[in-house]
Amino acid sequence: MFGFCPLASGSKGNAIYVGGRSTKVLIDAGLGPRVLEARLSAIGVALKEIDAILITHEHTDHIKGLEALALKGKIPVFSNGETAKAICSLLGQAPKFKIFSTGETFEFGDFEIHPFSIQHDTLDPVGFTIKVESLKLGFCTDLGFATSLVINHLKRCDYLYLEANHQPSMVHASNRPLIYKQRVLSRQGHLSNDECADILAKVAHPGLKHVHLAHLSEECNAPDLALKIIRDKLKENQSTAEVSIAPQHTVGKTIFF
Repeated sequence: MFGFCPLASGSKGNAIYVGGRSTKVLIDAGLGPRVLEARLSAIGVALKEIDAILITHEHTDHIKGLEALALKGKIPVFSNGETAKAICSLLGQAPKFKIFSTGETFEFGDFEIHPFSIQHDTLDPVGFTIKVESLKLGFCTDLGFATSLVINHLKRCDYLYLEANHQPSMVHASNRPLIYKQRVLSRQGHLSNDECADILAKVAHPGLKHVHLAHLSEECNAPDLALKIIRDKLKENQSTAEVSIAPQHTVGKTIFF
């Protein structure tokens, strides 16, 4: 499939499919192989077609499928050095790594990939921009604060996959422990709906076609609320980009190039 699709997004597991004309990759592998295979099958892709896995950071909801996919399935894993060390420590074994340097563009098959630094409570977390033919895709979740570097990398994207994790009032009202609330709301935590909207106000442009809202908290957010806040902000900025939710338990909206 020439395009991309969220396969799962949220604290229970994360994975995105991105396909060029001859290259197919996953961004993160936070699903078990059976679930991942079923989600890929739903968009007409076989697991055996996946050429590599790009890893954003080492939290379990982004790597829990690696043991089956990378160690047993021998799928190469792209990560930076610090994330690779953390993965080895967690798995007790080393997948077939292809190490990139955060901030340096590299090519893989059809793709020009740029990993950029983000703010999160892991060793060296990254977001990605991927250029395929004339298109630019931006993938950025699991960050508590969008630096000017993040904003600059997300400019001029045709498609964006961007975190809208929580509504602060719902975090405060939840029964979650105080340490959880402090982490989520910190600059090393996750983006709120309004913070996501503020980013989009800075990067929206006439060529932006679609925004997936990702990593929504099932307890501390509501899809309708997130959609309203983001759509209202885009409308204020005269953007006609479509917006959809990247769901946790099924595939999201498929984008065909």
